[in-house]
Amino acid sequence: MKIDTIIFDLGGVLVDWSPEYVFLKEFDGDRKKMKWFFDNICTSSWNEEQDGGKLMRIATQERIKLFPKHEKLIRMFYGRWEEMLKNEIPGTVEILNKLKKNNYKLIALTNWSAETFPVAIRKFEFLKSFEAIVVSGEIKMLKPFKEIYNYTINKYKLNPNKCVFIDDRLSNVVGAIECGIHGIQFESPEKLIVNLKNIGVEI
Repeated sequence: MKIDTIIFDLGGVLVDWSPEYVFLKEFDGDRKKMKWFFDNICTSSWNEEQDGGKLMRIATQERIKLFPKHEKLIRMFYGRWEEMLKNEIPGTVEILNKLKKNNYKLIALTNWSAETFPVAIRKFEFLKSFEAIVVSGEIKMLKPFKEIYNYTINKYKLNPNKCVFIDDRLSNVVGAIECGIHGIQFESPEKLIVNLKNIGVEI
């Protein structure tokens, strides 16, 4: 079937976001110490709880109770979150614009806290290109679990066989494929163009 809908992840695909932009300076450029902090204190799984709908202030308080010696750094994670949100990824935004010109339906599907997503809306003009944006923190569902893909399919009356989902995390791509959606793991804008053309998308 011909693809008519392109579903984009945001962070790492269209948006450059990384805690390193804040914490590398705090650790005086010591990546080993920073990695230990992210592996043990403000972990990716902890951050994903907020992407799933947990309030940041509660998550912060709970983490400080567990690791009181690291209170300053823990508060910094959401206190300086906006500094972690850098620029759009230009090559992918160009692809998005071309797809819009070619009349593909464009949907964003992102693991993102409902509390911080308004910052992205204010910052990135290209988000207006999407017909719909599904934010995990707003609906309390997360990728790569099937419910969030099925929610998107049903809410926007999509035929999964006519959709392709693009994400930088392989587990999220696999989750989409398991729901009948074509999947592409994002590596670079150049590779994305090749992968889209290979499944018949006009770009």
